[in-house]
Amino acid sequence: MLQSLRQSDLATAVLTFEPLPREFFQASRAAPRLSSLREKIDALRHYDVDQIYCLPFDQALARLSAEDFITRILVKRLQCRFLVVGHDFRFGAARRGDLEMLQHFGRQYGFTVHEHPPFSLDGQRVSSTGIRAALLAGNLDQARYWLGRPYTLCGKIVHGDHLGRELGFPTANIPLNRRPVPVKGIFAGRLHSPQGSWIAAISIGLRPTVGGKQMVLEAHCLDADSPDLYGQRVQVELHQQLRHEEKYPDLDALKAAIARDIINTRRFFAEHP
Repeated sequence: MLQSLRQSDLATAVLTFEPLPREFFQASRAAPRLSSLREKIDALRHYDVDQIYCLPFDQALARLSAEDFITRILVKRLQCRFLVVGHDFRFGAARRGDLEMLQHFGRQYGFTVHEHPPFSLDGQRVSSTGIRAALLAGNLDQARYWLGRPYTLCGKIVHGDHLGRELGFPTANIPLNRRPVPVKGIFAGRLHSPQGSWIAAISIGLRPTVGGKQMVLEAHCLDADSPDLYGQRVQVELHQQLRHEEKYPDLDALKAAIARDIINTRRFFAEHP
């Protein structure tokens, strides 16, 4: 579709919202995102989208009628000529806007509307709900197949309490307290940074053995001489869930478990280079 649009000399653009409408209306019930806004933008840049528009979803936008959304946003601001929407797309105050309304206004203002059908693989509909369910079940292979890539988390490395270093397993730490994620446990994965890439044993959770209260991602890079990653944005790919997060009776038991995780991480990547 992008290729055909470029052949027509139309600039390609993606319109998104921050926060997502469901997060705005039902923050406590909103499902964890598969990707943050920044991750979404990075992915779109990979596909050479010409422009990305992110509208702040606030009370004013929530009250905007479907008709005004079309005329103010799509027509005047974006100068839309060809619009692609998902199956059963609704928009505007009280979700009054639909495909039929878009087509009606399209005839009036000179833009064409295309409804993209549900996407399926092997006869199975691919959806964010299904991908989240696969991740929660630890089925990273299924999630990877549907996503077309390993499930990835991105973030900036911060200083932790240095407990990992004291135990002999220094970690790169990404706080997740502001972002609910659909995964939890211990994983074999890869960490990519501007300095390089490493296989890593990765923990995502609350750190119950040491009384942790906030979600954090900790990655112990293997075969690396403690790379200094503080302040850098990194990408962490999850390839295999090794086990669930557990609370151990003491630090010695935790240290032994981490050592086993490292062995299992090496084994996984030896079998899946």
